[in-house]
Amino acid sequence: MLKTIMRWLLIKLYRVEFGGLDNFHAAGERVLIVANHTSFLDAVLLWAFLPGEVTFAINTRIAHRLWVRPALAAARVFPLEPTNPLAVKALVHYLKQDRKAVIFPEGRITVTGALMKIYDGAGMIADRSAAAVLPVRIDGAQYTPFSRLRGRVRLRWFPAISLDILPARKVGPPPEIKGRERRKRAGLMLADLMTEMMFATSEYRRTLFSALLDARRVHGGRHLVLEDTERKPVHYHALVTRACAIAGKLKALTVPRETVGLLLPNAVNTVAALIALQMSERLPALLNFSTGARNMLTACRTARINTVVTSRRFIELARLGDTIQELEPHVSLVYLEDLAKALSWQDKVKAAWHARTAPLRYRGESRKANEPAVILFTSGSEGTPKGVVLSHANLLANCEQLAAKIDFSAQDVILNVLPLFHSFGLTTGTLLPLLAGMRTFLYPTPLHYRIIPELAYELNATILFGTNTFLSGYGKTAHAYDFYSVRYVFAGAEKLQEETRRLWTQKFGIRILEGYGTTETSPVLAANTPMHNREGSVGRFLPGIEYHLEPVAGVKRGGRLCVRGPNVMLGYLKHDRPSVLQPPATSQGEGWYDTGDIISMDAEDYVTVEGRAKRFAKVAGEMISLAAVEELAARLWPESQHAAVALPDPKKGEQIVLLTDSERPERAALKARAQEEGYGEVYLPKRIIRMPSVPLLATGKVDYPAVMAWLMREDRS
Repeated sequence: MLKTIMRWLLIKLYRVEFGGLDNFHAAGERVLIVANHTSFLDAVLLWAFLPGEVTFAINTRIAHRLWVRPALAAARVFPLEPTNPLAVKALVHYLKQDRKAVIFPEGRITVTGALMKIYDGAGMIADRSAAAVLPVRIDGAQYTPFSRLRGRVRLRWFPAISLDILPARKVGPPPEIKGRERRKRAGLMLADLMTEMMFATSEYRRTLFSALLDARRVHGGRHLVLEDTERKPVHYHALVTRACAIAGKLKALTVPRETVGLLLPNAVNTVAALIALQMSERLPALLNFSTGARNMLTACRTARINTVVTSRRFIELARLGDTIQELEPHVSLVYLEDLAKALSWQDKVKAAWHARTAPLRYRGESRKANEPAVILFTSGSEGTPKGVVLSHANLLANCEQLAAKIDFSAQDVILNVLPLFHSFGLTTGTLLPLLAGMRTFLYPTPLHYRIIPELAYELNATILFGTNTFLSGYGKTAHAYDFYSVRYVFAGAEKLQEETRRLWTQKFGIRILEGYGTTETSPVLAANTPMHNREGSVGRFLPGIEYHLEPVAGVKRGGRLCVRGPNVMLGYLKHDRPSVLQPPATSQGEGWYDTGDIISMDAEDYVTVEGRAKRFAKVAGEMISLAAVEELAARLWPESQHAAVALPDPKKGEQIVLLTDSERPERAALKARAQEEGYGEVYLPKRIIRMPSVPLLATGKVDYPAVMAWLMREDRS
């Protein structure tokens, strides 16, 4: 009777939604129920909604508090001291009697809004008792005053709360693993299960615009979220209103489902234009203006782009006048300044009205989740650029995958210097913070090595994204206190060099977290996190990602990585078949994407990228990673850029040539370093050639076609 009354009251106050009851009944009799810990309401919610008699394993220190004792009288309780091995053994014995027990593996209520540390002891309980582990996700209670997030999120008395029960699983390492290692591995397995639970119950099956509207509802319409070099911060209401105004004008210039190019810098208006196109059922294609007119025209033909939205001020500042002259005969150019001048007061009132009533007009957006949301173009570092078509669900899934692993907060300040036409800058640097309530400062170029550290200091930035090239530049020029407020620095897009890692650790006391991904995967596949970090690796795979390693002849360690998951693209648009979507497929079947990267994994599933499959040279029958040759050179000459390429060799099949901008690149010095590190003679380049500067793409990666073109010219001369 008491449970029934409490359940009715909670439903009335918090509109509680309870799902997955079939999973509860299918779990069996011996069940360890694990839940995330969001607030002091959690135990009450589970007690009221879980059927039958369940036992709550509760910390003895909490159980002795006066205000808790009345609640204990209504529930079956198992006092547990987590640091006492005998108490843990007692709970294991209790479960072995075919009981159901609830435990909060974090051991405390979250103070970040994300999962806290998962204790190994909880994993050991699941392992030793051989109980089915039943994950339960509690969502919404973190926004109540009963949470510990005051000052971090907008609290309200009666937010909607949901409880989701996922299918039960067993947690247990292989039998050959014993002792402390087994305890550690069981804890890691439980942590993975909890992370997968957080992702599986997230709302990524919707459109970006509906996700933006939901973020506005959660964090408040006047919550500041975006700022650029104009230094005029905008809140959610202003951003949505601006997007509605732009959408109204673009609708008259384009047709539904048309692909529209965006030739714009990192700025608030760029984000507004992106949203405007999506909400009006146009498909935005972000053009990489650093690749030149030829590649941009190729991209326009590939995606059948007839209209390009740009800005006169941007063209002037970026000195793109010649590029625009080449584009003008082929596409219709729309300037944001002209759209702004054409806005009447009636248009502004209409946009404001549409922005406020948008939640009513954009219901049922989940059915559009798998429709194209954006087209990005590969850098063309290995050939003609391809269009990568990403859906709304692709982008939102990747945001949720990252949020399940890392404690982002609405109090964070993001300094995003990576271009929006690059997936790293779009998803992690812009969409993720925008939808999580973080304040983002958009800076138009990552190349201002002296300005960006000063800007981070002025903004009190807490999170920074970058590539090795850019982070190395900031580290060398910054004052030791410029990054005093930074919590996390994430590196991707290229290999993080040990010298860059060491510089940031010693100068700023900041640990760089390296990740890995591709444009085709929205982009992040794996990442080191504050709780799970291993130097030299790119971390562990994000939840929801399946992987398969294809054997590669001659490669002894690892294999060619193929992946499948909700963040994998819809498909390619290629120059030979314009506007024809070509879905990914491998020998594993449709939906699998071949990354073209050779990776290896250790016993705890940390991923190491050995190099691109195309970036291996076959020297005297041995497969040699050109990336490994570059890294060897980088450790010897850390101040310089290096590019290793393979050329035909009549005797050994292929030969390695190292191009570098180092002042004195002596082969003898490289040979001595290789011997010192245990590399064989086969890893040494046959030739080392100094070039004035190694050409880079806008992302900081080496532009290998440009390197090869320079080398061919040098060899001919």
